[in-house]
Parts: sequence; structure tokens; C-alpha cells
Amino acid sequence: MDKEIIIQELSYKAVRSSGAGGQNVNKVASKVILSFNLEASQALTEEEKALAEASLGSRLTNDKNLILQCDEDRSQLRNRDIVTRRFLQLIENAIIPKKKRKPTKVPRAVIQKRIDNKRRQAEKKQSRKKPGF
Repeated sequence: MDKEIIIQELSYKAVRSSGAGGQNVNKVASKVILSFNLEASQALTEEEKALAEASLGSRLTNDKNLILQCDEDRSQLRNRDIVTRRFLQLIENAIIPKKKRKPTKVPRAVIQKRIDNKRRQAEKKQSRKKPGF
């Protein structure tokens, strides 16, 4: 993954933010929307694209676009930096191959402990019964 090429492939759009901020919200387009086309990316290999598509599947649009937005700050420039950092972190985590889980056997001591506890619990319940005459 080449970060410089990926950053060049990103497209940003600034829109008016919602929420608190008074008159500033009505005048300034500080919210930043980042979009990235996963299929058209030159910075990712085919393997990385497949891994990213698998892990980010629910966040991708039908035409394999990833859309992120940020309106945390009143500054458009800072929002752009935040959303870019968030995007790079998301892509880095998405292209890490997942480790396969090795199935393990339950240890004999654990099984024995469970059976002993079960037996003790049963004896405790038995001792609470009324004696049958």
C-alpha cells in the first residue's frame, strides 16, 4: 500500500455542517466528505483490494466507493486532516490478513473441575431435601 498514491486518489467535498456553531454553521462549509473508489485504486494490489472489500463490505456503496465524513471541527482544513487520518487507519486495518483460528482441545483438568463442581452442587441440593420416611 502506497500512502502517497492513495491520498492522491481521494476526492473531497466540503458541505455545510449541521449542529451547534451559530451563524458560522450557516455561512461556512466546514464538513468534509471523503470518497474513495476501491476498484479503481492504483495504490492497492488485487489481494489488498479483496481483503479490504471483505472487511469493509458493509461500509462500501454498490459501486465499491468508501465514503467517510467529518464535522468535528469548525475548520474545514482540520476536518480534512481528521477524515484523511481516519481513512488511512481504516484501510491499514482492512488489508491486514486475518489469522486463522486453531481449534484447541478442552484440557482434562477443566473437564474434571466442571464435573466436580456439578457433583458438589448436586450434593448441596440433595442435603436440602426433607428426609423421606
